[in-house]
Amino acid sequence: MKAMIFAAGKGTRLGKITEKTPKALLRINGKSALQNAVEKVTAHGFDDIIVNIHHHPHLMIEEINRLRSLGYRIEISDETENLLETGGGLYNAKWFFDDNTPFLLYNVDIITDLNLSDLYNFHKSHNAIATLAVMKRNDTRYFLTGNDGILRGWCNTETGEEIITGKEEPFYKAAFTGIHVADPAIFSYMSDGVYSMTGLYLKISGEIDVQTCMFDCKWIDIGSEESLKAAGGDF
Repeated sequence: MKAMIFAAGKGTRLGKITEKTPKALLRINGKSALQNAVEKVTAHGFDDIIVNIHHHPHLMIEEINRLRSLGYRIEISDETENLLETGGGLYNAKWFFDDNTPFLLYNVDIITDLNLSDLYNFHKSHNAIATLAVMKRNDTRYFLTGNDGILRGWCNTETGEEIITGKEEPFYKAAFTGIHVADPAIFSYMSDGVYSMTGLYLKISGEIDVQTCMFDCKWIDIGSEESLKAAGGDF
């Protein structure tokens, strides 16, 4: 099965820590975040991987070549000239997803025990173009869903911003994990450009089902120095 690991981000929230080192190469329990992500997805059968790169690409290529030498199958989607965000990044790598089967999308800065096989099987059992792994946690940005788990909107509780794409009420808040499964049909709703998958899902959810799947799991985003330290200590 195929997977894309989003690893092109600059990690600006980490300040000087990522000035000379890509966030994907920060060490978590003695291994790079990228190796942790590769091991995680391959453990659930996603053993055909593509990784997008941008920040310090030569260092990323060195690490990818090292992982290849360990037996992992990894292709590269080069965004050195232009950082495309998750939506544009996926569309730039659409050539890789040529087997007409659902694929996994995984953020490199996530450390979690979420069961990826359960997510994939849930997606296959529902008639949706994508399934987003969500959880209950304190945050400021949330997806809004109906009783059926279908994506209905998004809100930012800090700014009061809200986007509603469906009519069902009440809405339930769910925090995104940065992990999702999509069907190749998603590419028919995409184009070249710089945009996020979150924005795309909200844009298309008014005309086609985008499913969410709730998980109770350990989850850390290593995007801050505090969470980076916590990930090294807890996992």
